[in-house]
Amino acid sequence: MNLITTSVLGLAAAAVCIPLFSTKILAGPQRAGDYTLSGPFTHDNLTVFLIHGPNRMTRNLLSLEEAIDQHKVVVFETRNVNELSIENVSSEDVFIESGDIVKGGAQDRTLKDDLILPAKSGKVNLSAFCVEHGRWTRRGDEPVESFNSARQAVATKELKLAVKQKASQTEVWNQVAQAQDKLSSRLGSGVRAAAAPTSMSMSMNAPVVQRSIDGYLQELSGTVNHKDDVIGFAFSINGKINSGDVYGSHELFSKLWMKLLRASAVEAVSEYDADRKFEAATVSALQATLADAESGKSTTREVNDRTTVLAKETVKTLMYETRDRAQKDAWVHRNYLTK
Repeated sequence: MNLITTSVLGLAAAAVCIPLFSTKILAGPQRAGDYTLSGPFTHDNLTVFLIHGPNRMTRNLLSLEEAIDQHKVVVFETRNVNELSIENVSSEDVFIESGDIVKGGAQDRTLKDDLILPAKSGKVNLSAFCVEHGRWTRRGDEPVESFNSARQAVATKELKLAVKQKASQTEVWNQVAQAQDKLSSRLGSGVRAAAAPTSMSMSMNAPVVQRSIDGYLQELSGTVNHKDDVIGFAFSINGKINSGDVYGSHELFSKLWMKLLRASAVEAVSEYDADRKFEAATVSALQATLADAESGKSTTREVNDRTTVLAKETVKTLMYETRDRAQKDAWVHRNYLTK
């Protein structure tokens, strides 16, 4: 028998008060190919499924966020909108994820590709897209010659597709603007920062946005606690499967979990409609999505000497699988996206 618990929270956003209803449905685990799925875990219009599996990686990888925070990696401004330079000065390997946002420089960027950056790498070129249209000077006291943080990932599926599938700077700018407009409309308050009105990162950090996602984070962040076999998650918004990320180890997933959940919550807020009726997503719907993605026609691309990305595409889905040559081509990340 499923256990259902319900709570009601209030969300204050400027002069707007939106009631949020939280429901958790705890079901038994179910298989999906290489994975075991559990959930759904739902807060308002965002539903999360946990993905369980064995550790496949033989090496630990730093996340880009912790590598920058620990001064083990430097991301350099090149004055080329779509190319940055990065250097790993440490003795540890670093995992860079497509959609990571680096903040600072002449304008905030998001990184195009998954990349495994080896220890003592020397300077390496890095494909990027601008997620802050117009600025080309120092912002406040941030360094203009480098980037000082990578604590955000792009929100909205459309923006992810603009980066990964369409690889279009114009489309990235369009999707950033659309995401900002949706958030402002849903929250009844502007989300553009005065210091950087076109910055996606600073909009995601706006106080009104942070307040709007608090309920999602409080309700859903703890779903992974004491579950050492969780290696990924997938989510739906308004009852529709959106996307999912699976990693080669529980350790790597744990490092990225809150960044990914925050981005998912921001997207859920942007799609929130108190009057909208929908049926909750199910494990069987997620199973079908994963199976469809796995069935797609595949292409392979070498990103650097360490990293190969295999892409699969069907009419309905996309899947990107990142492999590490230093780990016998074991995959370290799988990203699933519905179209």
